[in-house]
Amino acid sequence: MMEFLGKTNIDFIGKRKYAFVISAIISIIGIFAIVQITRGAANLGIDFTGGTSIQLQFDKPVPLADARKALHDGGLGEVELQEIKDGNKLLVKLGKKNQLAVGKAAQVIPAAFTKSMPGLQVTVDSTTEIGPAIGDKLRKDTLVAVAIAMLGIICYIAWRFDFRFGIGAVVATLHDILAMFAIYFLAGKEFNLLFITAVLTIAGYSLTDTVVIFDRIRENLHKDLKGALHTIFNRSINETLSRSIITSLTTLLSASALFFFGGQVIHDFSFALLTGVLVATYSSVFVASPVVILLEERAQRKQAATADALRSKP
Repeated sequence: MMEFLGKTNIDFIGKRKYAFVISAIISIIGIFAIVQITRGAANLGIDFTGGTSIQLQFDKPVPLADARKALHDGGLGEVELQEIKDGNKLLVKLGKKNQLAVGKAAQVIPAAFTKSMPGLQVTVDSTTEIGPAIGDKLRKDTLVAVAIAMLGIICYIAWRFDFRFGIGAVVATLHDILAMFAIYFLAGKEFNLLFITAVLTIAGYSLTDTVVIFDRIRENLHKDLKGALHTIFNRSINETLSRSIITSLTTLLSASALFFFGGQVIHDFSFALLTGVLVATYSSVFVASPVVILLEERAQRKQAATADALRSKP
């Protein structure tokens, strides 16, 4: 892996101020996006808002791609489709943003199919109002789960490395989560359960990438006990840079295949993976390690101040 870039000597830690400014802006946008989600002002999917569910039965099989095109041509925009193999049935879920009541949807949706596919016989089996899958209780449970996970990360990293490393890993992971919310919000993508799945996936990826760099930092700290922290951290990041880039590139290739060839259903999910991998690679270099440096420098200044105070006593 070292041959991929050769030996580099980039001053990553020296550029931390610029990185912190960029990360602060991204994080603020991410927090704003989360606030908008809680207010219902973002582009929310059925999982957040609820909507209308209609089960249709056809006289012959209808491919999902054709069904989605028919509904799109009918002016229904984004919908969720679930194929039911038994009896040529299709479950259509409309979010509240489509602004169709149950009775009206039962008329508009079959009409869209018959207009797009003349001769097709469509029967409405059932129509129901559905509540949001991500309700208040689920949101609270999610926050509790995330808090427990972050606490677990701190404990694990603190046990394996040092408490300050645990703080750095948590800050980088939270940064990646906020960045994904920010990018998704600015891109106008729909927030749904698939997005939440992508966020949790990237959080795990980011932590793994960060731990690899931390592992090399720990090794170099043991080898050079009296060396300057900036030098040791920079050397460690440069030594693992090829590994980080290769890992990111291989992951990006897989996510790109899903994005371009995976179809409409997972298009937004793969978009979240693509952006998330880039953000996670950035944070493991420009967020996690610089945060540890700041904490280390603060601890050293505190120790120096305590030592000076002791020496100044009569």
